Amino acid sequence: MATPKDMMTTWDKIQPGAVLPSFEDPEHKVRSKFNSFNYKVADWRVEKPVFNRDLCIDCDFCWVSCPDSCFIVEEVENKRGKKQAKIVGINYNLCKGCGVCVDVCPTPIKSLLMFPEFMDNEEALKQWPTKDDKK
Repeated sequence: MATPKDMMTTWDKIQPGAVLPSFEDPEHKVRSKFNSFNYKVADWRVEKPVFNRDLCIDCDFCWVSCPDSCFIVEEVENKRGKKQAKIVGINYNLCKGCGVCVDVCPTPIKSLLMFPEFMDNEEALKQWPTKDDKK
């Protein structure tokens, strides 16, 4: 299996069929009546991913890999004035807690970690490992 670093490429090398981020408003996107976006599917989740914005490098590997499109993306302009997708959170009504997003996160101290479902996100952020914990 390719690592996230192996999957990094430039626009001229993108393979046909690759998944690219959309800048459509997810609330107004036209979907099938039976699309999972229209249902709350996370009632049976035991663990949930918690997102730490301070550690995210905006690689979008988690967004691309998520089978339920549960990441909340915001459109921003980068330093060059071009539009860029920026992940701002997780829609817990859609997240099933599969942990794929945590597995593909390439940062040394992951910006996504799994925590028990009952734990408050603020409490989870306080328990986040630091660089010193890796030693």
